[in-house]
Amino acid sequence: MADGHHEGALGQVYSAKKPEEVAALYDRWADTYDAEMAVAGYRHPSIALALLARHLPRGATPVLDAGCGTGLVGEWLGIVGYPEVEGLDISPGMLERARAKGAYSKLHNLALGGPLPFADGHFAGIVSAGVFTTGHVGAEGLDELIRICRPGGAIVLTVKNTLWEEGFATRIAELEARGMVTRAEETEPYVSMPGEVGTVPSRAVVLRR
Repeated sequence: MADGHHEGALGQVYSAKKPEEVAALYDRWADTYDAEMAVAGYRHPSIALALLARHLPRGATPVLDAGCGTGLVGEWLGIVGYPEVEGLDISPGMLERARAKGAYSKLHNLALGGPLPFADGHFAGIVSAGVFTTGHVGAEGLDELIRICRPGGAIVLTVKNTLWEEGFATRIAELEARGMVTRAEETEPYVSMPGEVGTVPSRAVVLRR
């Protein structure tokens, strides 16, 4: 596998082939996810949060946490000054953990990669940490996020390098050429989980709508 060898729940999720399989695996992982990712030194949420705070004015509403999982990013968004955050995730089990944290105004059991039930330009900003990766969502998830982000808004994505090199970078370049987005910032590649052996680097990118 391109992302190296991963054991346990993470390895199973990376190997998943269908959205319903991903959802079921995350459902089973929900109770221990936060603790296990903390041990692995999971960096995506903090990096994504820092970038959103740099590119989206404090108080902008609403913000979408796309692929919110147990709510790691959502908790922090409220703390740093975004008062209305909605969460979206494919896993009902993960959403239950997120709901218990009380950080979201609304939660939606939805999958990225297809049509989303939000109006054009509904969100002031969007953050998606750890979703554009192996076994999850590829460049096909970009267009809808762009559609539902209002003009002038910011979209923060973390992207596994394997996806980046297999068409994600090309797709962003195409969207820039069409005037759909501007690439406001792109990080250097970094390892998202220093505690996991064999993790392929990722990068974070900020798209200005």
